[in-house]
Amino acid sequence: MDDYGIDIEEALKAIDMAEVLVVRFAILSKRLLIDFRTSPTEGPMVAVVPRAESLEERYKSLKRMRPRFPLPDRIVAFMWPRTNVATLYASPIWQRMVERLVSLGGPEMAQRMEEAYHRLLEEERQELVAAIRGGESYHSLWERPR
Repeated sequence: MDDYGIDIEEALKAIDMAEVLVVRFAILSKRLLIDFRTSPTEGPMVAVVPRAESLEERYKSLKRMRPRFPLPDRIVAFMWPRTNVATLYASPIWQRMVERLVSLGGPEMAQRMEEAYHRLLEEERQELVAAIRGGESYHSLWERPR
């Protein structure tokens, strides 16, 4: 373990070996999904996706997103233990994901990762606003007397 609360070396190995990678976040219902698979006509894919209720649901959604690819043998997933997306972005893990994507799909993959990062930041902002305002999945510890 290091300052990020995760074994960075193991995470980097997982990124290097994964066909499909899903990064979960503590406070977000959205996930970062990276499909490193390529074909002569399709490059890798980066997407911010909803949480799947089951592994079977994740495989089905992946098949809908990438119908020309067979289902992967496995999907590698890990929980980013820190509370904000910016710490992942600043970590060696983010850099390794970008490097692998660029090596497989060219420099435009770095831009797709930037877009995914900004989408995750927006999801995080919305979640924090919902927490402050008492959104449907949050409950106040105290309320102002009426």
